[in-house]
Amino acid sequence: MILVFLFFATCFLAYSNGANDNFKGVATLFGSGTINYKKAISWATITTAAGSVAAIFLASSLVKNFSGKGLVPDELIQSPEFAVSIALGAAMTVLLATKIGMPISTTHSLVGALFGSGVVAVGMSFNFMKLGSTFLMPLVVSPFMAAAASFVAYLIFRKLRLAFGVTKESCVCISEEKKLSVSSPSLAITGTKTVFKSTVGRMNEGQCIETYKGHLIGINAQQFLDTAHYLSAGVVSFARGLNDTPKIVGLLLVVHALDIKYGMLAVAVAMAVGGLLNAKKVGVMMSKKITPMNTGQGFTANLITGLLVTTASVHGLPVSTTHVSVGSIFGIGTVTKQADVKVVGKILTSWLLTLPISALCSAFVYWLLLFLK
Repeated sequence: MILVFLFFATCFLAYSNGANDNFKGVATLFGSGTINYKKAISWATITTAAGSVAAIFLASSLVKNFSGKGLVPDELIQSPEFAVSIALGAAMTVLLATKIGMPISTTHSLVGALFGSGVVAVGMSFNFMKLGSTFLMPLVVSPFMAAAASFVAYLIFRKLRLAFGVTKESCVCISEEKKLSVSSPSLAITGTKTVFKSTVGRMNEGQCIETYKGHLIGINAQQFLDTAHYLSAGVVSFARGLNDTPKIVGLLLVVHALDIKYGMLAVAVAMAVGGLLNAKKVGVMMSKKITPMNTGQGFTANLITGLLVTTASVHGLPVSTTHVSVGSIFGIGTVTKQADVKVVGKILTSWLLTLPISALCSAFVYWLLLFLK
């Protein structure tokens, strides 16, 4: 019975992960106005699922890391209660953040849950050194690396754009204004008539979508960047599926009767459902509130995020797609001087609270399971 409970607890964690994380890869597509929300979440779902399938073949070392091996004694790793407490502790934390629209790290939540249950189970025998070097260090360093990399990359791309003679164009808003009026006494009997008036004017800075004029390698610059942006968003979502799926599946290692490939498929489905049903609040936070951006800026942020997360996945480093993605977007906002520091401050606060909240939730669940056993 406890093994069945573990399976559903792991799927619940995957659902929460999808709700909080799935939109992050396509946030700049939506934020820059390249595509609408529905198309963005559909693209995220497809490419994340592809990354989850690829994880079966490319990310086995992450599965081992997030089983808790090396942090606690091997006999504890084989305990279903230990795995259930980690899954539920992390899932509750991620779902709570999702409901309030905060983009937090599932990786960070899992680390906190490992810590909380591990300390309750083995006390000071917990391997604090490995926790710091293998888990916490990549989580702390990655957003700063991403911010610096996107800052430099955008400056380089901007110089290349100018060298190719591609210029920016400020958009002009053409809208239709509907008015209700009585224009003559003869119309008083029938009531009113509708008058349509076309107005032309510059949009507010926060609403304006910049476009590019010129050509790159013989292709219209705007079309080229839209395509590159779309593909880069797919790369980020693919990388997220590649990096996050094995972390969650690691909890199922104690279920020896379940083939790990089927575990990954179950996690992939749960992540997709979570993203489709509950991603909008976090999506709006990532897309609209950190910094305004155009297609070129969004492409740069996604390119850096995809490269860093993919590289980390292949080398077994448990970086957070959230930390890397927010870092990349903030790096762009730093260059353009339009980043909302208050919003970033709130996000950073939620990151600081993630580990202790998930640790406490996980510790309580583990204690409760032992008490009921």
